[in-house]
Amino acid sequence: MKIGILSRKSSLYSTSRLREASLARGHEVRIVDYLRCYMNITSSNPMVIYSGDALNFDAIIPRIGASHSFYGTAVVRQFEMMGVFPANESQAITRSRDKLRALQLLCRKGIGLPVTGVAHSTKDIDGVIKTVGGVPLLIKIIEGTQGLGVVLAETKSAAHSVISAFRELDAHILVQQFIKEAQGTDIRTIVLDGKIIASMERHASPGEFRSNLHRGGSSQKIELTPHEEKAAISAAGALGLNIAGVDIIRSKKGPMVLEVNSSPGLEGIEKCTGVDVANAIICFLESKATRGKTEDKIKV
Repeated sequence: MKIGILSRKSSLYSTSRLREASLARGHEVRIVDYLRCYMNITSSNPMVIYSGDALNFDAIIPRIGASHSFYGTAVVRQFEMMGVFPANESQAITRSRDKLRALQLLCRKGIGLPVTGVAHSTKDIDGVIKTVGGVPLLIKIIEGTQGLGVVLAETKSAAHSVISAFRELDAHILVQQFIKEAQGTDIRTIVLDGKIIASMERHASPGEFRSNLHRGGSSQKIELTPHEEKAAISAAGALGLNIAGVDIIRSKKGPMVLEVNSSPGLEGIEKCTGVDVANAIICFLESKATRGKTEDKIKV
């Protein structure tokens, strides 16, 4: 099988691990910088061209960065037009990258979430704070990733200041209930083809409320409860993702989904759990990659 990995850098851990796993299983593999791809959009012979070569893959693994979602998903769509099987479809990636839309879809499926408020005008700050139950609360930039653009506001005046500052910069934000009992701990689980394949519990470093490993957090391998498994699998399915990193916190009301990532990093969870996630992804492609099989099942 010919596999294309859409990634900005071949040196990234996740990219290199996927390449290694592909080669180990006897496949041809090429890493392609999707921002250097250009496209011939025609009904007779659609093409993706890279360094002058028309690309021809059986399957692609999109590793699209959050800051390049628009062009990255356009490249994935072009491959879909060509009948190439994507590990995650363009529409599913787009849903997961729009945090507001993702939360609305999860809510519609009845998946547990922290109470979340959204407002456009700074005149409605008091109303949105009241909506989520008051302070402390979290303020999140919708386009943020890896814990960036997340602020804990412990007082109403701090919330006003942060929200006003973000809106002055024309940043789109969510205001979210702070789950105190989580105590800076969350769960990252990898869902692949509707199954849990690896899970770890992440702990924030001292003085930090964000548990992201990029922010200095620590981790340990765990087994999910049946309710947590159901929440993670349902969240990935609600967005139409074949591969997803689902972040969950434990609350008094049960598991709550914080975020669903369409390009989860493999380094932290592989090293923590010992699970060969990259190999599992390639095995998934082997079982599912049929040319032309790219129909998105979620019509919203």
